Amino acid sequence: MATFRAPKRLFCAAAETAASLPSSSRWERLKNSKAGVWCRSMLSDYKEACREVVVGARDQPLKASVYVSLLGGAWACFHTSPDQSSFEATMWERSNQLGLLSPWIRNASSDGHVQSLVKLHNEGRLRHASLGLFSVVYQADYDPDTMLYEAQCSDLAVPWRELPRRVLDIGFIGHWWILNSKMKDYDINENEFKHLPAEMQVTAPPSAQQVERNERLHKESWLAVTVEDGEKETNSSVSGEIQMKPPSGEQTQTH
Repeated sequence: MATFRAPKRLFCAAAETAASLPSSSRWERLKNSKAGVWCRSMLSDYKEACREVVVGARDQPLKASVYVSLLGGAWACFHTSPDQSSFEATMWERSNQLGLLSPWIRNASSDGHVQSLVKLHNEGRLRHASLGLFSVVYQADYDPDTMLYEAQCSDLAVPWRELPRRVLDIGFIGHWWILNSKMKDYDINENEFKHLPAEMQVTAPPSAQQVERNERLHKESWLAVTVEDGEKETNSSVSGEIQMKPPSGEQTQTH
């Protein structure tokens, strides 16, 4: 026991001496320690880096504006990257839109894509992965709650190199682009027009002149016919009939 008393006394004496030292000397010892020197050097490096950024932005404003725009765009993409709940809400909304239509007028491509997504969701095989600037939704082989060996073994999991073939949608800037593109003209059944000639299957939007003409004719069709216009038309028709009849003298001479 005597061997442990000497270190104990030395430790207690050092503690009493450190406590008796003034606060200024303790602060100086903390600054001169390894941790204090490391913190001061790190703060000095950050200060120098900030000063160089300010000086560089002042000397090259165009380059600085480009960097700021890229950083702002990256932050906006990261902030607006949609999550899995957003994809499910969009999927159910598109499914409801198709459900309001008759099966005879639904677009086959839109209906097939949405129905496959709903089936995978019901089977628990839809997966969502956030990649920072954008998100992806892909299909898996099994539900995560399935207790099969193939579903629980990590060595049999789908490798990352097969992810591009399994991607179902890409979420970027708050939109799911593949699902929105599949829903284009979702209320037009293209199979109804496949028997028509090729020139009749393709329609072009009307020009601005045609739209203005159709609108003008539509507005004129609702205008009421005035009495003066009706009298003028009646008088003109009566005068035309009188001119068409030959005189009575000519009729007697022919006989």
